[in-house]
Amino acid sequence: MARPISLEIPPRDARQELLTRLENAPAEHAEALLDAYALLEEMHDARIFSVLRGALSARDELMETAVGAAQTTEGIHALRNAIIFGRMMGSIHPELMQAIATAVGETLGSERRPVIEPPSLMSLLGQFRRKELRRSVALINRFLESLGNQLKVKGSSGAQPK
Repeated sequence: MARPISLEIPPRDARQELLTRLENAPAEHAEALLDAYALLEEMHDARIFSVLRGALSARDELMETAVGAAQTTEGIHALRNAIIFGRMMGSIHPELMQAIATAVGETLGSERRPVIEPPSLMSLLGQFRRKELRRSVALINRFLESLGNQLKVKGSSGAQPK
């Protein structure tokens, strides 16, 4: 008849395992540790730790100030506008936003005040022959029409600005 094999598992010492891992860590992660030390040194030189210690010691005053500012009408409007702006930016397709950014860069460039001579009336009329300009004007018209509809709906619902 077969005899059972005895299996004896030595008790596990989790603390000793952690100490062993800690002793081996400098050798295994030397480059990462050196990078971390360099980062800590730069943060120390920039006095970031002093600022953080100051913020932690004054956290109650900071919270009171932040809550006080958030409870004002302007603070509430700013927070609501920030949320609406975030939703608005999220609803714009990135390719369209890239097109807008490129157009702004090409139109205004890096000049502080772009010099644009006003075109003649005939020149303006000639520009309307180009599809690109008509496409842009149609987009602006659609936006203005939608904005007008929204203002009409908001005005008829009795919502008064404060």
